[in-house]
Amino acid sequence: MTKNDVGWEKLFERYKILEEVNKNGCFKIEASQINQERESRLMAKFDHIVNLPKIFRDNNLSILPISRSQYIIGHFHTHLPVKYDLEIPTIYWQFPREIETIDYTNLYSESSALLCAFNLGIIDDLVESKTRFTVSGRMSTGTFDFSIENCINNQSYSINVINSQCEIDGGFETDDRLILIEAKNYRVEDFLIRQIYYPYRLWSNKITKKVVPVLMTYSNDIFSFFIYEFADISDYNSITLVEQKNYEIASEEIRTSEVNSLLTQMKIIPEPAKIPFPQADKFDRLIDLISLLLENDLTPNEITENYQFDKRQTDYYTSAGKYLGLIEKQGKIFTLTDEAKYILRQPHQWKNYLMRKYK
Repeated sequence: MTKNDVGWEKLFERYKILEEVNKNGCFKIEASQINQERESRLMAKFDHIVNLPKIFRDNNLSILPISRSQYIIGHFHTHLPVKYDLEIPTIYWQFPREIETIDYTNLYSESSALLCAFNLGIIDDLVESKTRFTVSGRMSTGTFDFSIENCINNQSYSINVINSQCEIDGGFETDDRLILIEAKNYRVEDFLIRQIYYPYRLWSNKITKKVVPVLMTYSNDIFSFFIYEFADISDYNSITLVEQKNYEIASEEIRTSEVNSLLTQMKIIPEPAKIPFPQADKFDRLIDLISLLLENDLTPNEITENYQFDKRQTDYYTSAGKYLGLIEKQGKIFTLTDEAKYILRQPHQWKNYLMRKYK
């Protein structure tokens, strides 16, 4: 069990949370109460369904902030699945030679990927209009009401938000719209709607322009944008996908002589003696994991709590990285090997070619 699992088990027992939810439909809990076990910021941040503590998943529960100091727990439908349309062609984008301060082979943080997309004109192409980067950072949501679907009986529940906190990765303004982007530096299977809904409600109340919520993922050098809209501004679950677009920074062609040179250098090595054969089944997820480790060394608990991995998957994919010689463990910390760092800093096509020998 993770630290969040243990902490919430204690809180559920102490405050009879499940009984209160079943009786009244929800339970409001103070941040100070959560802090008795662990910092509320860490205990209530669940970007993906897999991050929810076991007691939440077992009872179809979720949690949302409703002020700076209070949260609400209930059978809420808070997350939205994300499906990548494999039929959508990728748009190849040339990197401007005049830009020297951005290394497009080293975009392993959400902010660097988003800033690169803006400066290259990808955001302008996405919305087919000239944009200005005008909004980012943490801010107060203001006051608003909304309805949310009960995931058990499909009934609607009303929630009031009073100056909660939201964070915007990037807001891009055109002549008639404000594009609010939530960025992830890995491929996702679902995401927390709140991360785009709260900023959407904030700015819809402050400006006259149309507010357009967007999810951006940057994985394996591909920028994937999901443009959404809310059919009913007061309905959290009225979100629908309008369009998906994919972009990739065009890289140089790989010469045959380079491929032949690499082939002659390849050596077959024996199976690692102390590392079991990996059970990880998605190579793209392994690439995402080593990309995250290029930005920061991480503990198993940090991988499980902050990214789209449950504890079992964290074990599988870190073991796969160790088996392939890409990840090593130093004490309780996972870090990248020098070879993995070298591969990740190559242009997309060359990096993919180098990674093929591990498949």
